[in-house]
Amino acid sequence: MLKIAIIGGGSSYTPEIVEGFINRYHELPITDIFLFDIEDGRYKVETVGAFAKRMIQKSGLPINLTVTFNRTEALEGASFVCSQMRIGMIPARIKDERLGHKYGMIGQETNGIGGFAKAMRTIPVTLDLCRDIEKICPDAWLINFTNPSGIITETVLKHTNVKVIGLCNVPVITQYGIEELLGEKVQVQFAGINHFIHAFHIWDSKGKDHIKEVINRMCEGDDFELPKNLGKVVWVPEQLKQLGAIPCGYHQYYYLQDDSEHKEMDSENFVTRGEEVQEIEKELFNLYEDINLDVKPKQLEERGGAYYSDAACELINGIYNNKGILMHVNTRNNGTISELPFDCAVEVTSLITSSGAHPLNVAPIENPAIRGTLQLQKAFEELTVKAGVEGDYGAALQALTINPLVRKGSITKTILDEMIEINKEYLPQFK
Repeated sequence: MLKIAIIGGGSSYTPEIVEGFINRYHELPITDIFLFDIEDGRYKVETVGAFAKRMIQKSGLPINLTVTFNRTEALEGASFVCSQMRIGMIPARIKDERLGHKYGMIGQETNGIGGFAKAMRTIPVTLDLCRDIEKICPDAWLINFTNPSGIITETVLKHTNVKVIGLCNVPVITQYGIEELLGEKVQVQFAGINHFIHAFHIWDSKGKDHIKEVINRMCEGDDFELPKNLGKVVWVPEQLKQLGAIPCGYHQYYYLQDDSEHKEMDSENFVTRGEEVQEIEKELFNLYEDINLDVKPKQLEERGGAYYSDAACELINGIYNNKGILMHVNTRNNGTISELPFDCAVEVTSLITSSGAHPLNVAPIENPAIRGTLQLQKAFEELTVKAGVEGDYGAALQALTINPLVRKGSITKTILDEMIEINKEYLPQFK
């Protein structure tokens, strides 16, 4: 038996992961997929479960799909556990983004106050899930694409015995975009932390590095695909050339912070990304309810997390079949990036085998613009993990104080207190 347990099975992305498993069945002979969700997510998981069953039926493959509200049942006998949870669901995300907007800050679900709030809600549930994995299926791999992916992966690495690898679609989409720009397949070396990575090398099949060429083309106005939620980013050419590396789309919130804030603050009818996603999901689930639909709808690509689930399927395939493929994942640093702590999580290009992720060593980061901001952001993540695990208010306050996207001074404490009050039903660590 090859069983996959999906925690947060009612996600609108679930059809993509099911499609990925169907496409890889010749290599990944899955017998069982269990979709677990909580009672509040019953409509979503039952709707998406019925749609996924139609997809499997159309494929003609002998894969059993079960919807369950019993986590123990989902985990028993699982070889891989995929985490795609959203604690508090979309309404909690909207509150996070509205909180940022209230105080004149960027409302974004994985950066700044929004990412911090989401981490605080998610860490207790993740630790509880890991305790069950340790008891019920201790040999299983946890494939985490619950956001903020790097912070959640670091929590698991530091505070559990669970085998974990984290995923993000940003490097995947960025690589696809670079390949489209160059008109050929390339191997990109990414390094950094989740939503704070740079592409340092772009090698073609003959070993030529195209990094300078791509930077120059970007400075001349050439563009490539980014996740739908990030939109088009116009970098300052002098900065891009000085870096000598390509920042990911999320760097716009740091390099172009005023521009990003003005986009939100100057809008007469401000709408959060969470509210946009809510509308997209309504359309998606109306489609999923159609008993004649048995293929993934094109509209899912508008959701912002395209290729997340497909990357998860490929990662599981790489581990199960000891494929030795290169993927961009979140894993333990262990000296890969010498400027960061050994025990932290980093997002790096890694070799994937049956024993997990083996990151490619990263040359010393000599550019202080990259090194300094990376170290600061990692310090924020370390303090966030400490606050989320221990309910350490001081660590929480320090984390927000050093985060470049959070307003400074006595207002920081006001923002933290309001965040805790808004989310108190999800924050047992602060009680």
